[in-house]
Amino acid sequence: MTKPASFKYFKTSPEVIRLAVMLYIRFPLSLRNVEDLLHERGIDVSHETVRYWWNRFGPMFAAEIRRKRVQQLRAFSKWKWHVDEVFVKVNGKRHYLWRAVDHEGEVLEAVVTKRRNKAAALKFLRKLMKRHGCAKEVVTDRFASYKAALREIGAFEKQQTGRWLNNRAENSHLPFRRRERAMQRFRRMRSLQKFASVHSSVYNHFNQERSLASRDTFKQTRAAALSEWRQLCSG
Repeated sequence: MTKPASFKYFKTSPEVIRLAVMLYIRFPLSLRNVEDLLHERGIDVSHETVRYWWNRFGPMFAAEIRRKRVQQLRAFSKWKWHVDEVFVKVNGKRHYLWRAVDHEGEVLEAVVTKRRNKAAALKFLRKLMKRHGCAKEVVTDRFASYKAALREIGAFEKQQTGRWLNNRAENSHLPFRRRERAMQRFRRMRSLQKFASVHSSVYNHFNQERSLASRDTFKQTRAAALSEWRQLCSG
């Protein structure tokens, strides 16, 4: 059987590569942790091979997941968005990771900037709206740059602020923070942007809102998500 084009020159099976990439991105594991888990399953690869696989195939898998989901999300673009930013150290220097989620916790966009000002907020919001359309409501904190940026793009009346209104965005940072600690921070802004984008897509794919569904429903959706993952880039 001929391998898909993206796996053409790899001796390792696509199933193993998908498994390694999923373990590294989805769970707070180091490259060596993934190497040990694969070894326990009889798969002998080095942690540097896992690093190469995730760098090469992670963005491909994320792009395919995103293509399938964006059209669905645009159909419901009138929903509420929650926007927030967090501090991230890159090679010892402070950077800002801007993230947006919808009211169900779906991560919409993640953008890294060096500054936390109106220009950075505009860059983030314009990219968000270009991909996902325009929301009915945009929930933010009271940071002044959001107000200035929304006023410039003509969406000031959609802004909502409040003490606990943005808890959805605050809680959505937690999976990324756990992953960040396992990776022992980032050394380049480009690698942070790459990982944040890939992580958000993979998180969306496997996030089943476990606490809101029955056990039977959860098992069905989890199995469906895993089945779809195994078909990524399969031709």
